[in-house]
Amino acid sequence: MNTQISIAISSRIPADIINNIDEIAQATQRNRSFHIKKALELYIENYADLQISLDRLKDGGDKIIDIDQMRNKLNV
Repeated sequence: MNTQISIAISSRIPADIINNIDEIAQATQRNRSFHIKKALELYIENYADLQISLDRLKDGGDKIIDIDQMRNKLNV
């Protein structure tokens, strides 16, 4: 049973984006809210991955290895 609380929000979204979402919703037989929620989840996940990558890139103490060293380490 999903006990997660949902909170309603209000946002202005350009009509062309809403039209695209509505087309996807109709094609997948899911509602608009489902696709907006999934898009936000993916955005947040990708943003978190990007931020981790940028933090590692800026970390002067993080050892950088070349592709051959990586392959050897992973046995591929």
